[in-house]
Amino acid sequence: MPDPAVDDFVQLLTPDGERVQHPDFSFDGSDDVVAGYLREMILARRFDNEATALQRKGELGLWPPALGQEAAQVGSVSATRLPDYVFPSYREHAIALHLGVDPVEMLSTFRGTAMVPWTANAEGLHLYSFVIGTQTLHAVGYAMGMQRDGLVGNADPAANGATIVYFGDGATSQGDVNEAFIFAASYTAPVVFFCQNNQYAISEPIALQSKIPLYRRASGFGFPGVRVDGNDVLAVQAVTAWALERARRGKGPTLIEAYTYRMGAHTTSDDPTKYRSRDETEQWRARDPISRVQAYLLGTGAIDQAWLDAVDAESEDLAVRVRQGAVALPEPRLEEFFDHTVIDPGEVLLEQRDDYLEYEAGFADHPDTDAETHAQVQEAF
Repeated sequence: MPDPAVDDFVQLLTPDGERVQHPDFSFDGSDDVVAGYLREMILARRFDNEATALQRKGELGLWPPALGQEAAQVGSVSATRLPDYVFPSYREHAIALHLGVDPVEMLSTFRGTAMVPWTANAEGLHLYSFVIGTQTLHAVGYAMGMQRDGLVGNADPAANGATIVYFGDGATSQGDVNEAFIFAASYTAPVVFFCQNNQYAISEPIALQSKIPLYRRASGFGFPGVRVDGNDVLAVQAVTAWALERARRGKGPTLIEAYTYRMGAHTTSDDPTKYRSRDETEQWRARDPISRVQAYLLGTGAIDQAWLDAVDAESEDLAVRVRQGAVALPEPRLEEFFDHTVIDPGEVLLEQRDDYLEYEAGFADHPDTDAETHAQVQEAF
């Protein structure tokens, strides 16, 4: 499994934790900033692993792990700032945490106790998109709105914004994604298309989807494409910062292909051992995005074992809060669903709601059977 050619692969930190130079991109942040990235990546992985364990215990209906993709997410979202707007798919957990989403609230969607309520607490974050590729069109439309609202190409850089939209390599085969490319190019929309190429569209390897590297597709639509080492948080931040700044200035879209690897399953309903080898996974494990940053920072003396122990303790506290919080999430009552269906529900829907409430109220005089009856009513409706 060779790496991409050096001339089309931006890397600033090797898997061994060595800083290297690139002719077009550089990372200018301090080691303290890099340590902040490492902390975010460690906490995101701990949260991700805990959510996977909760699903295995039957506490979540489904979970899409992001194991191995932490650098792609932390590095890219660290390049955003308001009024930028982020459009995730359904695997961008590190991004959601960075933008202020409470991890317990995030699990409500996957536990089935709420839709996506947690985005209300995260400024600049759109809700998760579970339909493959649709979020790319949403991001382009929002970006075109930013143009018309005067948030692009101003003399004051702080007044400018752009959108960034996340999707996987599998989504590039969807018509929505290609339509988004066309609209973005035609209108010079301020959008960064961020593809996390984790090598597999569920069980289908990228080689079966595309005969050329994904980033090269951008040239056919008339805008730049860049391939970056998606396991290198420094390179990802540098490339994304460049693409976002270009978009904010009114120069149009960019496609970033973050070349990474999904070390976990596609979702907890998936068994990746059926379609990829252990040797392949171990080769990529040697390129772990967290290990390389840790090796670099230990080498420079920016962190020590005490620092790592403190982050480990913080991550364990997070895991405990997630475990306890997930099972304590309040379960919704079905009458609440009617309130969130449409703005004007109409007589038919209200009659259905009233029939349900009347039926449930008929069991109010039987407290010993309330729990069982409520479960039966919930199932019936």
